[in-house]
Amino acid sequence: MTGEAGMTTAGDPVEERLRRWRLVLGGDAADGTGHALSGQDAAIDDALTALYGKDDTPRTGRERAGGLGASAPSVARWLGDIRTYFPTSVVQVMQRDAIDRLGLGTLLLEPEMLEAVEADVHLVGTLLSLTKAMPETTRETAREVVRKVVEDLERRLATRTRATLTGALDRSARVRRPRHHDIDWNRTVAANLRHYLPDHGTVVPERLVGYGRASRSVRKEVVLCVDQSGSMASSVVYAAVFGAVLASMRAVATRLVVFDTEVVDLTERLDDPVDVLFATRLGGGTDINRALAYCQSRITRPADTVVVLISDLYEGGIRDGMLKRVAAVKASGAQFVSLLALSDEGAPAYDREHAAALAALGAPAFACTPDLFPEVMAAAIEKRPLPIPDAGAAGPDSPR
Repeated sequence: MTGEAGMTTAGDPVEERLRRWRLVLGGDAADGTGHALSGQDAAIDDALTALYGKDDTPRTGRERAGGLGASAPSVARWLGDIRTYFPTSVVQVMQRDAIDRLGLGTLLLEPEMLEAVEADVHLVGTLLSLTKAMPETTRETAREVVRKVVEDLERRLATRTRATLTGALDRSARVRRPRHHDIDWNRTVAANLRHYLPDHGTVVPERLVGYGRASRSVRKEVVLCVDQSGSMASSVVYAAVFGAVLASMRAVATRLVVFDTEVVDLTERLDDPVDVLFATRLGGGTDINRALAYCQSRITRPADTVVVLISDLYEGGIRDGMLKRVAAVKASGAQFVSLLALSDEGAPAYDREHAAALAALGAPAFACTPDLFPEVMAAAIEKRPLPIPDAGAAGPDSPR
């Protein structure tokens, strides 16, 4: 049979169960299995012990890497071992835990470490938080790691996003009194089937459906306003990718704004999401009101604008000012979407009072996965109810 750690085992099911429990419990005297490990099982156990060993005493910096040794070569060997013994999804979790538990973030400043790790969104977030401390010799390697992750995300998300939003743009651009060459005959016939005349074998088109003359020009404006505080790292990565995809669509004018206590407009960099990410500054405070004020000042066509705030809503600025700003954006005719996160991890810790206040303004805040984001944007473009996940929008009594 195949073991969960990626090796093939055979024999008694009871022994296999004991083997797995021994790997889980770590071999302390009290583990109760009485099972000894050898060969590859012993190597797997060593890799797990290095990360999840007995000594959980918090330490700082490289001292915390005691389980893996203090040198980069020993960590590189460990990274190679876990890639040998475990599937990619598990490797990414173990890397994340190593960064959190053993202080390996500092080792990521060394090029050989970056070449050894399994790149994912969380690793990109860690690298971006280290950019200020990153030596020049590491920076280019880090850019290549980030580019690999970004390109993988674009391949996964771009086609569906463009298709979903193109459909929404087409539907939102339909007009009731189109010129002859703007008539969409398929939809016109479908809309008038009840007026079919059997004797004449024809449909009387009482209502024409078509596209406006502006169908080839910019039809919607999207403003992505992204909180770059440390807890929002994954959201920043996905926002940069989606911003680049939206910017590639001729019918959508896209603006990307990131903020902490300062506001930075990265719209000019949207042709390369890697440049966007390296221009961010993860960590620091939060001034949502100031960021929304800037975004509001850039809205020129409110009825055709969607503002997307991506933030955990921990406002360090003027709370009432933030809420008044949201109310003013909505009153102008713009669509306002509030996302607590744009990631696969669900809602982070967030300010429930602010979430409830936004919900009272008709802008419920909820966590959104990358796969759901195109549908959320399509609904906002068409001005229909947002597809809020089953868990519902965040409010004062939300279990999240």
